[in-house]
Amino acid sequence: MSVVKSTLSDGDRGIVGNALQGALVDLVDLSLVAKQVHWNVIGPRFRSVHLQLDEVVASGRKHADTVAERAAAIGVSPDGRAVTVAKTSGIGEIKDGWIKDGDVVRAMVEALSAVIGRMRERILATAEADPVSQDILIGLTADLEKHHWMFQAEAQ
Repeated sequence: MSVVKSTLSDGDRGIVGNALQGALVDLVDLSLVAKQVHWNVIGPRFRSVHLQLDEVVASGRKHADTVAERAAAIGVSPDGRAVTVAKTSGIGEIKDGWIKDGDVVRAMVEALSAVIGRMRERILATAEADPVSQDILIGLTADLEKHHWMFQAEAQ
């Protein structure tokens, strides 16, 4: 049941709702992963990596809110609960404890790559169903690709 009525057909709303829900989960997890390694990074590049991680956290949180509000606007209840994120995120597990700066950079390249790949699938899935939601996904993917590029450059 949806208390918010959308102009999208039920089929299109289902497609877009699934894409937005998946994006929400990945963005919430990305911000949590980035914050976890932000607290635990060590090494000679500590400060630059530490600050770079805060940028990813801010992007993830901002985009998660945009995606969740878009889902609500089309009548899909967004689910960002920890249990949902843990069950459905596409990001691999990050080890606990202190993490060397180089390992953090590699982990972020992998995490961003996984999320970007899934976002690109969602972009394709929403093309016909809802260009407005697709536009949101395109914009946030461009932002994630910028972070991905910067972490790759840091890895060299």
